[in-house]
Amino acid sequence: MTVDTVRACDGRRDLARAVAELAERLPEPLWPLARVAYNYRWSWMPGAVALFSEIDPAVWRRSDCNPRHVVEVTAPRRLRDLAGQQEYIERLREVAARLDGDLARPWAQTGISPERPVAYFCSEFGIHCSLPLYGGGLGVLAGDMIKAASDLALPMVGVGLLYRQGYFHQRMDTEGWQHEYWTSTRFERLPMARVTGPDDQPLTVTVVIRGRTVHIQVWRVDVGRVPVYLLDTDRDDNHPIDRWITARLYVGDRHTRLAQYAVLGIGGVRALEALGIEPGLVHLNEGHAALSSRERLRRLLATGRSFEEALALLRQETVFTTHTPVPAGNEGYTQEEVEPVLGDFINDVGIPRSTYYDLGRVVAGDAREPTSISPLALRTSRAANAVSRQHAAVARAMWRPLWRERRVEDVPIGYVTNGVHTMTWMSAPMQALLDRYLGADWSSRLSDPALWARVEEIPAGELWRVRCELRDAFVEYVRAQSVRDRLARGEPPAYVDAAAQAFDPQVLTIGFARRMATYKRFYLLTRFPDRSLRLLSNDTTR
Repeated sequence: MTVDTVRACDGRRDLARAVAELAERLPEPLWPLARVAYNYRWSWMPGAVALFSEIDPAVWRRSDCNPRHVVEVTAPRRLRDLAGQQEYIERLREVAARLDGDLARPWAQTGISPERPVAYFCSEFGIHCSLPLYGGGLGVLAGDMIKAASDLALPMVGVGLLYRQGYFHQRMDTEGWQHEYWTSTRFERLPMARVTGPDDQPLTVTVVIRGRTVHIQVWRVDVGRVPVYLLDTDRDDNHPIDRWITARLYVGDRHTRLAQYAVLGIGGVRALEALGIEPGLVHLNEGHAALSSRERLRRLLATGRSFEEALALLRQETVFTTHTPVPAGNEGYTQEEVEPVLGDFINDVGIPRSTYYDLGRVVAGDAREPTSISPLALRTSRAANAVSRQHAAVARAMWRPLWRERRVEDVPIGYVTNGVHTMTWMSAPMQALLDRYLGADWSSRLSDPALWARVEEIPAGELWRVRCELRDAFVEYVRAQSVRDRLARGEPPAYVDAAAQAFDPQVLTIGFARRMATYKRFYLLTRFPDRSLRLLSNDTTR
């Protein structure tokens, strides 16, 4: 296979074909809409969201703000009407030109090159609500990292799983009990493309799981300059059980989760090779993708290197971010659990089984100890970091048994305090305020302390006006959502109506806006009411 053929297999051709097919539905003046729709750069580009929401606001909301869906279902008459609106066309051309300019920028001059980019492995990516592949902070961070890499022109690719049903939704019944349910995502309506090979057939790789060959296909989603490749086992040539591997995020069954780790880690490395991508650095965002290290180790050993040489090379090109001390992020499996799922893969690695399992154990040689994803990731990485200074202290104490000869403070786990992607999480009214007082180019100078010092010059009344505007909008959203939730539960009409009145933008309301998982510690809001009451006081001494 030639270099040009390999590059043709990375999904760019498939996305270009999808863009052309979407453009066929549009009048010629609107053709740039298709190009913008197929790159999630629109989601944080000023003015881009309005181009799609104005086509049909109701459909836009119902589709979870999916630009491809809006274009495909809108009546031709409406599209012809927009094509005749010169002001709309000028805005579209300006957004499309900015997208093209962003994609054409030279890559940042770092130790990472476009020929050997960073491969960022993660079990979930919170890129946008129309792409429901995330359940919480891990995915939000991963999505923000991908967007930041695009903004900084850092060569990177993302590797994840394409969950057909994503993470579960929650509802409360009339007695206050929580219930979970799942909905299937119509990926054929999302701005993504299934990657094909030179024969125009879906590009696939295989992993033997539970003694069966599992065929994995690959989808590409463009997020600015960064492609994210999503692995999918929902194929007719797979066993029904294996088609289910990538159905749900964090499925309850342990064997299925282990199969997901195999698809993400082992399948992810094999997919990158099939795509013609040779990473210069592999970043494991949490331990779920740690099996990628064992697959890469297998490849290095197959070249004739010794175990010590292969492990040293593997570590040199791997970094690891640990996120949580709870079991969900540090899962372990006994040998009796692993063998039925991954026994065939272990046979091919090229090391004794005891060595294979010891890589994931805290105490090497203890056959009673499960093999765990986090010790494996730590042992096979040149650097590891936690996600805050306090978390780093907890992680160093937690994993000190891996470095028994060191003091806790010398355990090699650093930290990078989590941030957010500014242009994703800052509201349009606040961005407009900063445009007026900091200059229109402020978003390109986010790391400049002098820029943020100028925030002090913004009149307090202006900041407060925007703050009130945002609070009013949020309260309206909570009211509407509460009404819908109570109607769905079959609550009495008076109680439903009360939801439209209960939340007041002039009253401080303390709430819990996270998943109702026990380790999120919801109870802290009610167990220590004195701490909550201090928020109403300026007294910071208590």
